[in-house]
Amino acid sequence: MSTLAKAMSTFRLAVIQLHVSSVKADNLSRARGLVKEAAGRGSQLVLLPECFNSPYGTSFFPAYAERIPGESTQLLAEAAKENKVYLVGGSIPEEDEGKLYNTCTVFGPDGQLLLKHRKIHLFDIDVPGKIRFQESEVLSPGNRLSVFETPFCKVGVGICYDLRFAELAQLYSKKGCQLLVYPGAFNMTTGPAHWELLQRGRALDNQLYVATASPARDETASYIAWGHSTVVNPWGEVISKAGAEETVIYADIDLQYLAEIRQQIPITAQRRDDIYIVKEGLN
Repeated sequence: MSTLAKAMSTFRLAVIQLHVSSVKADNLSRARGLVKEAAGRGSQLVLLPECFNSPYGTSFFPAYAERIPGESTQLLAEAAKENKVYLVGGSIPEEDEGKLYNTCTVFGPDGQLLLKHRKIHLFDIDVPGKIRFQESEVLSPGNRLSVFETPFCKVGVGICYDLRFAELAQLYSKKGCQLLVYPGAFNMTTGPAHWELLQRGRALDNQLYVATASPARDETASYIAWGHSTVVNPWGEVISKAGAEETVIYADIDLQYLAEIRQQIPITAQRRDDIYIVKEGLN
């Protein structure tokens, strides 16, 4: 492989695990500084966490919601352009025509908006004695897949609860994605149980890279995020992982390695949509 080909088959990903406070201006300022730090360490694609500009909670979404473009997305556009990176802007509460959405925006190195992904699967859970949370009480769901292209590969976008749906990841894989990014804020109940397991499953099922960005853990918050932002490779291995504190983690995404995995264990070429049909009475 030539030096140029090798350079195009690898790139550095940075995942920012941001401490999110109730002061939006502080969140934006700190995010901007950490994007600059990540770019300074050679990152070409940078990922922010879910609700990076706002505390996570149904009581906060209406107060912090913005239209797009707005204050937060303007900062993301500027940060992407200043640092010449692809910037996946975690998510923010978005207001549009009287409805609220949990929305991720992605900007290119020229500062242009590449896509807007609205969380498809809303976080509605009720684990007795542990946690009840109903995003649908305030938010509306999105209804579209979201893929953007870089000089390296196609990238599919989901937000938090979207991670639980294997079909979504498979659709992205069929569209040619080699990296899936999920800004997310799993909690102290679902985080230790499922956060890493789901990421490894999506990566292994589809033989691609998966990256997740969580807010840092704040024990004083009304909703406590698990943290542990993670990057998983196509073999299902965790190659980079944060603790609970604010930090930036890095991973070198190797698309040649991904191609080798797919060649060694060729599941995608043999996947059939009709093979899972079970006939009545079949034992």
